[in-house]
Amino acid sequence: MIMTKRVEAVYENGVLRPLQPLPLAENQLVSVMVSDSAEDPLAAMIDQAFLDNARAEVAAAGRVPTHEEVLRITSKDSSSWTEAIVKGRDERFDR
Repeated sequence: MIMTKRVEAVYENGVLRPLQPLPLAENQLVSVMVSDSAEDPLAAMIDQAFLDNARAEVAAAGRVPTHEEVLRITSKDSSSWTEAIVKGRDERFDR
């Protein structure tokens, strides 16, 4: 079973010491993401430019469409959203 848990730790004498007990076996290998901020470490992965653009589009529209309206509009779209997302990602990262 995979465990993902956000914990706070203190860096002392070259070692990260968790501030709470962890359900790990002695010498168990783990993956660690380190942030020197108390903010959510996943926040850095959010595409802020995309969010800002989406917020601007919603503000320009004057209202947010209902769930039913979104379903009605998107149900008419037969294109592959997966292909569009992959293509956009590849273009963005010059693959």
